[in-house]
Amino acid sequence: MARVRFTHDFDYKPTSQSTVGYKAGMELTVKRECADQAVAAGKAVEIPSAGKPADGAD
Repeated sequence: MARVRFTHDFDYKPTSQSTVGYKAGMELTVKRECADQAVAAGKAVEIPSAGKPADGAD
């Protein structure tokens, strides 16, 4: 999984029978394959994870 911010609208096709549409400005966690395709197409940028550190420190 990867956290990305979409800079342009992007359609991700995980299978030939389905499409997931992401709108510009959305910031969320997506599958690594989706993130890689969107970044390679220049439609998204990867951002740091929104989760807490594994050791529980703030």
